[in-house]
Amino acid sequence: MNGPIKTKLKIPEHVKWSQMSMDVFASLWADFMRDVVSDVDYLLANTDLKVVVYTGQLDLVVNTLGTLNWVHSLQWPELKNFEIAKREQMSGDKVEAYREASGYVSVRPGAHMFWWLFYTNSGNNSNALPLVIWIHGGPGASATGDGNFNEFGPLDSGLKVRNTSWIKYANLLFIDNPVGTGFSYVDNSSLYAKNNDEIAKDLLTLIKEFYKKSPEFESTPLYIFGESYGGKMTVGFAKELHRAIQDKEIKATFKGIALGDSWISPIDSVSTWGQYLYTLSYIDRHQKSEIDAKAEEIRTALKNGEYEKASNKYAEMAAFCLTTDGNVSWHNILYGSPFKPLDVLMNGPIKTKLKIPEHIKWSQTSIDVINNLLSDFMRDVVSDVDYLLANTDLKVVVYTGQLDLICNTLGTLKWIHSLQWPDLKNWEIAKREQMAGGYVKTHKKFSFYWIIKAGHMVPADAGDTALAMLHKVIQS
Repeated sequence: MNGPIKTKLKIPEHVKWSQMSMDVFASLWADFMRDVVSDVDYLLANTDLKVVVYTGQLDLVVNTLGTLNWVHSLQWPELKNFEIAKREQMSGDKVEAYREASGYVSVRPGAHMFWWLFYTNSGNNSNALPLVIWIHGGPGASATGDGNFNEFGPLDSGLKVRNTSWIKYANLLFIDNPVGTGFSYVDNSSLYAKNNDEIAKDLLTLIKEFYKKSPEFESTPLYIFGESYGGKMTVGFAKELHRAIQDKEIKATFKGIALGDSWISPIDSVSTWGQYLYTLSYIDRHQKSEIDAKAEEIRTALKNGEYEKASNKYAEMAAFCLTTDGNVSWHNILYGSPFKPLDVLMNGPIKTKLKIPEHIKWSQTSIDVINNLLSDFMRDVVSDVDYLLANTDLKVVVYTGQLDLICNTLGTLKWIHSLQWPDLKNWEIAKREQMAGGYVKTHKKFSFYWIIKAGHMVPADAGDTALAMLHKVIQS
């Protein structure tokens, strides 16, 4: 203020700005504790002026209790009517600022999957912009909760408008998947999905019903984005959806998929944890050898077809790493997980707003969903990515955050370089282009994004970069 602003505004040289003037404060000392309640009464009774009072919940010095004390002492004749008037919620308390829809689909008898759609706020006809389906990870983590409020939905976890929301460029369809996740539920425990194929079939059933309810989206470009284990589910869903379109079971304008920090080849991910942590000084050479040995135990179990054993070995390896590397966060090695607990929000105003059945309790992650997928958890889907590249016209995008440990860039590039796609060599020698917040390499319909200064949840850690990436993916 005493530098460039003073010069810009041509303030006299002898005037010095200060944050607060103690001279002014001292001059008003005798008047400081006088109230002006009668003056507020005068304005209400004798003028047409609108009078607005507001308080912050966390203010101590002029707190809400004290403010309401003087408000309720007013002599204004209309005070009683104000006191019995209905208190309305506003956008800071609820999600009502956007056009939206939600509902359940019974994907199998007794298995009920929940979806929540936000229409784009771009100002265009919503059908003119793509529909983006978000498949969250875990497995068993909620898209309508974490993906929506913690990553890129229209409002953040404090119900404040998010400037980097993907709603700027697309319609957003969050699906709580597999059944038993988030607000989705099953009538009995035998109905949980057991593998990626069952999950894909459930998602296909949901999207068929969604298009019946909203046929205007059939001609809208469709992209499926998946994060973490959601990437694995996205690959299976994409393969099943493409088959259904070819067989004319469903009409959809399916354009592509994006796999964010995804669990595509679990062994490639876990076998690079040691190298990743060692390179970044979190472990020493001996600790690296111990972690690598545990990864080899998983590899052996997978080679022997012992998939549940491989999952159990993974859990042992994960626990060992946490005690070895100083409890480094899986999701962001520098800053920890960006996610905030959402149980109170989701089981309170959101549950009421969406008219969720009373007996359904939302949780951040469903242990039941995870336990039912143990025999499938460590299976890779690299061959399915190869299938999509070789047999469809779909755009396939992969992206990773630089600071992600669990699905780190090293492991992701290992399975990418193992692809049998005939054009892989041309992609490998293609020029890597710089973009704001990262790098991208593209050849034909395959792209890989290196996102800098982001962890496992790229939209949460690098919102501007993720938004720019989305725009590039759905426009190019």
